[in-house]
Amino acid sequence: MAESSSQLPPEKKRRRTVAHDSSSFLSEEQFVCSVCLDVLADPVSTPCGHNFCRTCLTHCWDNTPRCLCPLCNEIFTKRPELKINTTLREVVDHFKKKSSLDKPDVLCDACTGVKSKAEKSCLDCGLTYCKSHLDPHNNVPKLKKHKLLNPVKNLEDYICQKHERPLELFCRKDKMCVCQFCTEGEHKTHNTVPLEDESREKRTQLGKTQSEVQQMIQERLKKIKDIRHSVELGKTNTEKEIADSVEVFGSLMCSITRNQAELLQVMEEKQKAAERQAEGLIKDLEQEITDLKRRDTELEQLSHTEDHIHLLQMYPALSSPLHTKNWTDISTDTDLSIKTASTVLSQLQKNLNKKLNLTINIKSQQYSVDVTLDPDTAHPRLILCNDGKQVSYGDAKQNLPDHPKRFDRCPVVLGKEGFSSGKFYYEVQVKGKTHWDVGVARESVNRKGQITLSPQDGCWTVCLRNGNDYKACDAPSIPLTLKEKPQTVGVFVDYEEGLVSFYDVEARSHIYSFTGQSFTEKLYPYFSPFTSVKGTNSAPLIISHIFKTE
Repeated sequence: MAESSSQLPPEKKRRRTVAHDSSSFLSEEQFVCSVCLDVLADPVSTPCGHNFCRTCLTHCWDNTPRCLCPLCNEIFTKRPELKINTTLREVVDHFKKKSSLDKPDVLCDACTGVKSKAEKSCLDCGLTYCKSHLDPHNNVPKLKKHKLLNPVKNLEDYICQKHERPLELFCRKDKMCVCQFCTEGEHKTHNTVPLEDESREKRTQLGKTQSEVQQMIQERLKKIKDIRHSVELGKTNTEKEIADSVEVFGSLMCSITRNQAELLQVMEEKQKAAERQAEGLIKDLEQEITDLKRRDTELEQLSHTEDHIHLLQMYPALSSPLHTKNWTDISTDTDLSIKTASTVLSQLQKNLNKKLNLTINIKSQQYSVDVTLDPDTAHPRLILCNDGKQVSYGDAKQNLPDHPKRFDRCPVVLGKEGFSSGKFYYEVQVKGKTHWDVGVARESVNRKGQITLSPQDGCWTVCLRNGNDYKACDAPSIPLTLKEKPQTVGVFVDYEEGLVSFYDVEARSHIYSFTGQSFTEKLYPYFSPFTSVKGTNSAPLIISHIFKTE
């Protein structure tokens, strides 16, 4: 007779409690079959200690000459007799019931009358079967080859509507799931991979996105804490100021009662305004936290799903960034009014613009150089004007000598003159372009084959991609946020200081600077008009003539 819980000794009671409570710490990964990547169904164990679905392991051994473990590849000289691990099955069933990821029951398509709970869906048959109706797929050799998966309600989403075959592949060019027949037709030349590989990659990317969302949540929680602390500190300071004011005015009450009342009212209104501001900020932060937590939950569920179709359909929406504020410099301020702060910031901006404008004028007047393009370095598709001041990308490859200095893979051209000391400055017009690279390169830069744009590879450049994606080409590249779209870019180099700076000439603003560099070779102006992109980006890069004033 089994012992009742009241009759168990303390040690057994404690072990039973631990075993029961530990289920809350279990995750789906602990119960996944490494063959079908689904939660174990009728789990069996190999002599080496690994667990698989009985159907999956039987199918593996029926289709291979040797019996080996699909996970660790241990070979068994005699085919082991498979028996269901009843203890593990109970734990798995318990986990399925407790798990929030467990899906609602799917019913068998083959049952008549009262339908039983489905065990598997067959992509080849296009039907979902209960345990009894699934038996032929476990015993009939021809049916053993069918593609089975955990039961789903929307089975038609897993079958190619054109060829009525299982969707087993993912076309990375068209971003869609396809069947094997699709790869013999319109997707023949496309890059297709197994759904499991694409799903695994997207799940990894979703994990990274989820980490970023969780970090944003923590940052906003900290911001709420800082704001509340600021409000409390302001409140304490206000109360102290009021107390001090009362003490000061106490001795002069008869003569300045009216002034005291006005001062107290102003101070209290100031505090209330700060509290209202804080409440508004906290409300916005809490709303963002709610949105981020909802995104985090969606990412958590999607990162654990084995429903590859659903994952790939939802991935674009869930991997896109949420529209959130930058809270870094937002705070409550009880000592400086908004008007005063705006005035100070405005004055600072005017002084900064004045200083930057003067800096660009000095550089353009004192250090400007006459840059001419070197045709011996130009890629065969690049078209140079006769004066050597313009370069654009051509439709046809020109028959040019294979000069050692010529770039043969990337559409690049360098300036004729190199600089090994001092300071120099030039400007290049990028108006009307959606893609370009501008900067300087060392003399030994790689000119044959693909080029990596980074200081380590001898290039100090900024670039534009897709019309508004500006980057400083470092390792890794650094995204740039520009208020205006530069029409002319100024490039300044201080060889001895190891400095390469970029400016928006019209806006008189600084774009980016590489600092602390160590130059040991000649540096040459670097230009790439990039290729034509779907008929766009045909405008040339034009080296500007800088007029010097006496």
